[in-house]
Amino acid sequence: MYYKGVYHLFYQYNPKGAVWGNIVWAHSVSTDLINWQPLEPAIFPSKPFDKYGCWSGSATILPGGKPVILYTGIVEGPPKNVQVQNYAVPANLSDPYLRKWIKPDNNPLVIANNGENATAFRDPTTAWLGKSGHWKMLVGSRRNKRGIAYLYRSKDFIKWTKAKHPIHSKSNTGMWECPDFFPVSIKGLNGLDTSVTGEDVKHVLKVSLDITRYEYYTIGTYFTEKDRYIPDNTSVDGWAGLRYDYGNFYASKTFFDPSKNRRILWGWANESDSMEHDVAKGWAGIQLIPRTLWLDSSGKQLMQWPIEELETLRGSKVIFSRKRQLGKGDVVEVKGVTAAQADVEVTFSFGSLEKAEAFDPKWLEYDAQKICSLKGSTVQGGVGPFGLLTLASEKLEEYTPVFFRVFKAQNTHKVLMCSDATRSSLMKGLYTPSFAGFVDVDLAANKKISLRSLIDNSVVESFGAKGRTCISSRVYPTLAVYENAHLYVFNNGSETITVESLNAWSMRKPLRMN
Repeated sequence: MYYKGVYHLFYQYNPKGAVWGNIVWAHSVSTDLINWQPLEPAIFPSKPFDKYGCWSGSATILPGGKPVILYTGIVEGPPKNVQVQNYAVPANLSDPYLRKWIKPDNNPLVIANNGENATAFRDPTTAWLGKSGHWKMLVGSRRNKRGIAYLYRSKDFIKWTKAKHPIHSKSNTGMWECPDFFPVSIKGLNGLDTSVTGEDVKHVLKVSLDITRYEYYTIGTYFTEKDRYIPDNTSVDGWAGLRYDYGNFYASKTFFDPSKNRRILWGWANESDSMEHDVAKGWAGIQLIPRTLWLDSSGKQLMQWPIEELETLRGSKVIFSRKRQLGKGDVVEVKGVTAAQADVEVTFSFGSLEKAEAFDPKWLEYDAQKICSLKGSTVQGGVGPFGLLTLASEKLEEYTPVFFRVFKAQNTHKVLMCSDATRSSLMKGLYTPSFAGFVDVDLAANKKISLRSLIDNSVVESFGAKGRTCISSRVYPTLAVYENAHLYVFNNGSETITVESLNAWSMRKPLRMN
């Protein structure tokens, strides 16, 4: 949240080790979303209503500038692991860092006593204020295999009543964790306060699927009188729906930043290595770079881009002073950049789509990830694969390619974007998938596509076509580390690819804020 000139990040944290358990709400503050200062945990188990953990939730700013946290606590059963919704308030509103928080004894505010599944009932959203004067918030849940977002209303933020119907639910999606519900503007790039409704507004419902450990979102209409949300017919409502990110990305949250009128998305990148490795290195899980989020002009999907403040970390710059032609099998190194920690923006073009491979109709049963595993960066194609080889060793024993591949489908072209970790490390026992998503872009119009990758030692965050498709990969190279990491552009298709422009920056480390 943003409060009196300070950004506050609360996050699930185990102060006793780099493994799951002993969870508290850790707390860090920043004035620019880049340089952070860690504080003491804001909330930790100390009361009967959160005896077994202080789990995910959200922050809401009440009228008069009073922040309040809603969070899930686990209490003694029966049954085991009963989940309840609690609140906490700052002990001292004059402290800009809000170091101390109070959990009043009238907790819990919401318990599962009206047919809800008490052991699958968690992660309250940021609340919004309806025109009726009622505060409203959602709680994620499931009934059998149906994912559910229950809606609760309150006049005073203390006494909450469950609505007769969930705001939305969907069969065969399982537990809905970390739901997020917010408005987006049909016109322009500005973000909206969570309470905004109106004719020029669409709403987004995002859920994190406990079964798949992926998230999906829909864009639709919020009917305020009935408190029901209905996805547009252009949004697939289910596992095959749109994702913010097609890689290591989960439990995300957005918040409205009133200082710059933007909505910011922040996701968590879980680990791909073993618990033993986590213990050895002493940490596990990271927050990715915050992203500004807005509705595409088509109204069919969201767009994302790293926050502008990230550019303050850019150091020395390398550019391709002229266009570079990449024939089949060409690999060209981008020299002069700290390839283990870099920000790279590149635009590729090509003369024709005639050589695009046919899209096999049986692939319609596959997701993009499986197609990428079949058609990786080493499998020669027509138009593509072309892109970047990130975190690469000098002799390419290790590398993480981020690339595009164009297929010819009936009356159209399908553009696949991949971030393939299968050759990212010589370390044994890692999870090294071929993450992938399709890019909704018309290449026939201008025959160009852009890629931006943020490379940071063990993570590669990539943004295709100006943020239409995003993929984050966790990788753990053993050779391509620090000064031994390299960066290349490549083409493995028969159609010649032109690097229209390439800008790469060595990235400095953020500072600990004082």
